[in-house]
Amino acid sequence: MLDLWAAARSSHAGIPDRLEDVESLVDGSPAALLVAEAAGEIVGVVIAAWDGWRGNIYRLAVDERHRRQGVGLMLVRAAEDYLLSCGARRVTALVAFDDDAAGSFWDSAGYPQDREIGRRVRNIQ
Repeated sequence: MLDLWAAARSSHAGIPDRLEDVESLVDGSPAALLVAEAAGEIVGVVIAAWDGWRGNIYRLAVDERHRRQGVGLMLVRAAEDYLLSCGARRVTALVAFDDDAAGSFWDSAGYPQDREIGRRVRNIQ
């Protein structure tokens, strides 16, 4: 999983992915980490986070060899199902404004770009 994220890492990622963060996620909310496998190999991963108010989708990555085969969309729909079961009625996906490939994917998945609300970020560690 960490290798897949590293290979698909956006230049916009502000801090590295760490094993201890994945372990913390799985300990606290094991259903939030969704993984796609093929022949025993992880080929896709996404995090579906529920904060009690809204659903959020983070860190979607699909192995290059398995792109354009529906893996990403399958993971997004599974994330939506999970978030719906938590009570979510609205879901946000974080996508860099200038990432055209990701933007096209999210458009086709039914997530238009929100031009009114922007995200503000501060690293605290």
